[in-house]
Amino acid sequence: MQDFLFYLNLGWEHIISLDALDHQLFVLALIAVYSYSDWKKILILVTAFTIGHSITLALSILDIVRINSAWVEFLIPLTIVLTSLDNILMKNKKQTLMRANYYLALIFGLIHGMGFANTARVMIAKSQSIAVPLLGFNIGLELGQIVIVIAILILLFVLLNIFKVNKKDWVLFVSSGVFALSLKMTLERIPF
Repeated sequence: MQDFLFYLNLGWEHIISLDALDHQLFVLALIAVYSYSDWKKILILVTAFTIGHSITLALSILDIVRINSAWVEFLIPLTIVLTSLDNILMKNKKQTLMRANYYLALIFGLIHGMGFANTARVMIAKSQSIAVPLLGFNIGLELGQIVIVIAILILLFVLLNIFKVNKKDWVLFVSSGVFALSLKMTLERIPF
């Protein structure tokens, strides 16, 4: 149980900490087009991300997949650039964009999962089963994402209902800001 709680906390920190800006920006870009009434769809969406994240994390820990960390650190913000750009370009096709986001969450989750792989590979001993650490880490990650989603949805509710911000303006503002920040991160991490 102590190992489980350790990895649960590690997963939580992986998404909640100040060093996790890339994950937080990805979640923000991913859910920017949704409304607070879409909370069930959003939970499925962040779970798709966690599943993708979990798959590559497990494959990396088992040393089945190994990708140069410089490329992973470059690809992670690139996924955020593409997600936010998708929001901007598809702003008038909300239903198509929302369907595409499930695939983006799963596929880009595969890339994000490699970001923690080197650390996890070292932490989990070869003789230790990966089931408990992986389960704890992913539950912590999922809980952290849910907290971020709730905070974003509360902010969205306040902006739309109290300050009467236009939903399309919200999507464009958030997506443009996330695009700019993640493009900067991407350009800083070019591995060649």
